[in-house]
Amino acid sequence: MSDIKGIYCPNLVPFSSDGSINEPELERITQWLIEKGVSGLYPNGSTGEFIRLSFEERLRVVEIMAKANRGRLPILAGAAEGNIDCVLKAAQHYADLGCRAISVTGPYYFNVKPESVEFYFREISRQSPIDIVLYNIPQFSNEIQAESIYRLAMDCENIVGIKDSSRDMPRFANLIHKIKPQRPDFSILVGCEEILFPALLMGGDGATVATAGVVPELVMDMYQKFKDLDIDSCRKIQLDLLDIINPMLLGGNFPDGFRAGAALRGFACGSPRQPLSPSDQRSLSESEEAIAQFLKDRELI
Repeated sequence: MSDIKGIYCPNLVPFSSDGSINEPELERITQWLIEKGVSGLYPNGSTGEFIRLSFEERLRVVEIMAKANRGRLPILAGAAEGNIDCVLKAAQHYADLGCRAISVTGPYYFNVKPESVEFYFREISRQSPIDIVLYNIPQFSNEIQAESIYRLAMDCENIVGIKDSSRDMPRFANLIHKIKPQRPDFSILVGCEEILFPALLMGGDGATVATAGVVPELVMDMYQKFKDLDIDSCRKIQLDLLDIINPMLLGGNFPDGFRAGAALRGFACGSPRQPLSPSDQRSLSESEEAIAQFLKDRELI
């Protein structure tokens, strides 16, 4: 199978007025992302609020997107579940749907010792019918320590990559420095759009970033210009993107600002499942103004 490279979009999940998944709109989002040229799809990422969906809804999200995709792009399906049995059930389902790999965070809610986190992934690797991308997001789950990532990369052939959302550039660079010489096929992806260009420059294979679901044109332009070695243009786009990344991150609670951005691009996103407090609503309104101005200035709305 091909290496996992490029920009995978962790899309949001639109909701209907009754709070259920808006399936036709999710299909439309999927089609739009494909037409905009993203490298791959990433359902059930953090932007998709997977933690606020039921297990059955998470399976359904991937079903809808896989059907709409029709095998055109590789799918990295989020399979972060509360226990290993559910991870493996999801892994089998996503393998049956033809996904390229699953993405799995460290165990969450309970604090787990580093050696137990590593053992958790070894057990998933031993039983999984599909390739695995580790997802390090220590803000929300137990950290996958760098030494554990190295050992897992060396020992487990079906662990094919890491998405690192630690926001730690030195850590990211050290992962590349230590793993790539031994296993060049191991994909090292960044999960923070603010450091996408530096991550690519240091040898990263790409990213899974929520901004690709709002302005895929700009994110993909930067990725293509990087491949063309147009470094000055990459730097300019990276800095330009901060003017939409920052208000989207500050609008309400994550990923409310990104939902607002997608709504401005014409999608019926519906209300989030986390209710907005009055202060959240004020913050989101302020962010919407900045996001809208950014899009208008670039003739994206």
